[in-house]
Amino acid sequence: MTFHYLESADDPRVSDYTTLTDVHLRKLREPAEGMYIAESSRVLRRALAAGHQPRSFFLAEKWMADLDDVFQAYPDVPAFIGSAGLLEEITGFHLHRGAMAAMQRPAPVPLTDLLAGARRVAVLEDIVDHTNVGAIFRSAAALDIDAVLVSPRCGDPLYRRSVRVSMGTVFQVPWARLHHWPGDLQVLKEHGFTVAALELTPEAEDVDAVASRNVDRLALVLGTEGAGMSPETLAAVDLAVKIPMRNGVDSLNVAAASAVAFWELRARS
Repeated sequence: MTFHYLESADDPRVSDYTTLTDVHLRKLREPAEGMYIAESSRVLRRALAAGHQPRSFFLAEKWMADLDDVFQAYPDVPAFIGSAGLLEEITGFHLHRGAMAAMQRPAPVPLTDLLAGARRVAVLEDIVDHTNVGAIFRSAAALDIDAVLVSPRCGDPLYRRSVRVSMGTVFQVPWARLHHWPGDLQVLKEHGFTVAALELTPEAEDVDAVASRNVDRLALVLGTEGAGMSPETLAAVDLAVKIPMRNGVDSLNVAAASAVAFWELRARS
């Protein structure tokens, strides 16, 4: 393993890690370059366990021993070492979660492959807050969602904050970005899915009533944080589902609501 000790924040070899706090730059640059950032030792280990390939590692010297087995497993991948101050100057924030890695994005999985054998699918429409995206993926992994589909304008599940909030579970749940929204919902129906919108509409059924029917294949659509689900999407689904609220609360955050709905609507046999 060759370790490269950094002396300047202008070192061109670490361009993958520069200005990571610039949201707009990362959203445009990471997908275009076929990469994403795995932040923290735990997250990068989960990425590697999922079969994702590292471009490089980036860490302070004190974390080297903790990742010795990783370095041994990837002897041809460069590891860039620097002081805490220099690493912060490069990235724009203080690294306190161990190492980082620039990872190659895996090839997209065809939608039909994701749906084969799946019984529970989550569909995210235009959810742009990466914290919510990451939290939904974490719930999906914990509560047996077989796949997650994201609309064309939805936030990137492999954006740095999404990955971090999910604790790396974005690598465990198969996912795909849709390109013909909301027309792609018809593909789900053709594969035998009942498509339900988690949305407060006059016709919405209580989630426990829908759960009692134990639908064999169910796709649950979650709408954007502010405006909710688009009229076009509501017109394309089979039914709407709601979580009954108490004590004057009108709704839950979309990430919290997803966890409740995933559990209540789980496949029970």
